[in-house]
Amino acid sequence: MQVYEKLLLKNKAWAQETIQDDPNFFKNLSEVQTPEFLWIGCSDSRVPANQITGTIPGELFVHRNIANMVVHTDLNLLSVLEYAVVYLKVKHIIVCGHYGCGGVKAAMNTHSYGIINKWLRNIKDVYRFHRQELDAIEDKDARTNRLIELNVREQVMNLAKTSIIQRAWKEEQRPHLHGWVYGLDNGLIHPVFEMEAETHIDSLYEFDNL
Repeated sequence: MQVYEKLLLKNKAWAQETIQDDPNFFKNLSEVQTPEFLWIGCSDSRVPANQITGTIPGELFVHRNIANMVVHTDLNLLSVLEYAVVYLKVKHIIVCGHYGCGGVKAAMNTHSYGIINKWLRNIKDVYRFHRQELDAIEDKDARTNRLIELNVREQVMNLAKTSIIQRAWKEEQRPHLHGWVYGLDNGLIHPVFEMEAETHIDSLYEFDNL
């Protein structure tokens, strides 16, 4: 049996078990999608959004990329964000990083990773903003984990800079923005930052014609 065939077998077993528990589960799920949360997480295979939050299909609208970034030129992310905010009317957006993130580690050295360099440069910018604090941390792992927290905070701020969020804040006083970091070593989520609707940011980034 091929490895991928095992996934198909596990899918069948999961579907059967789910129907046994709730015969209408898939019927109800197929008719409507009303998640309260948008999850922006890392692509790392060890950080599955539903499992670590104990949620079921339909509760989280999920976008994942390397190091859970919110980049203002990323049309994929922005499309997901607009759909979640404007059409799904999510009440909360969670940016969730994880300690030991390989993307953040890669951004902290000077090795070239090809096209990935362009993505990692956004993380390098976060390091530059906080260089004094980070360089003062002697332990390498501790320095990495602190950058991971600072990166999550920066991505939440990047959300707040978008016209998508600012318009929703102004018109509907939502969504609430959250920055979390997941621990691979203990399975626990550590909240590190949050922004309630209509939180003021630097006036350079606030739009006055929404």
